[in-house]
Amino acid sequence: MSRRLLLSWSSGKDSAWALHCLRQRGDFEVAGLLTTLNSAFDRVAMHSTRRALLEAQARAARLPLYSVPLPWPCSNEHYESAMRTACDAAVADGIDAMAFGDLFLEDVRRYREDKLQGTGLQPIFPIWGLNTRLLAEEMIAGGLRARIVCVDPEKLPAEFAGREFDADFLRDLPAGVDPCGENGEFHSAVYAGPMFREPIAIESGEVVERDGFVFADVKLAEAVAAEA
Repeated sequence: MSRRLLLSWSSGKDSAWALHCLRQRGDFEVAGLLTTLNSAFDRVAMHSTRRALLEAQARAARLPLYSVPLPWPCSNEHYESAMRTACDAAVADGIDAMAFGDLFLEDVRRYREDKLQGTGLQPIFPIWGLNTRLLAEEMIAGGLRARIVCVDPEKLPAEFAGREFDADFLRDLPAGVDPCGENGEFHSAVYAGPMFREPIAIESGEVVERDGFVFADVKLAEAVAAEA
């Protein structure tokens, strides 16, 4: 019987591509997507993806969604307590591992490994160490489609918010900005790709600046939202 894992799901391109890679590997069964939600806004933490779009992603991936509600503001202590509870529930449900879409930040990887130590969950990093320029190009060539939903204006001009993650986007990135945004330059929301059975119809919403970041809202297209 194959080992089962949950994938830490941000709603963005890296976790989506990690799902694609895990399914190609086949050494684990991806049993579900685990996402933290900002309870005050009912959106994915940091990416600010709407719950409706998040649920549409899970349906398109044909996977159950496990949400971890977080208060706002949320202390690190509260975050870690909520994640411990989620890990305990996963182990009780027969989950063997937790996968992450991290790429090269050693401190982030060590933090995840430390927090999973003793939980019974093995940390898995399916896209770790890949060249991010080549990875970004591979994602786009492979059919992944994503919208830039959050930009740190101290690292990337605000007008990049709301753009498509495509070849033009990569070409226009300023020097020093990671092509996958691994240093927090930008975040994305995926709406199509080989990890989904079908694309998700989306439309753009308003662009706002909040808490030092620029957010470009993305929502389900009205016809899709009416059917959901």
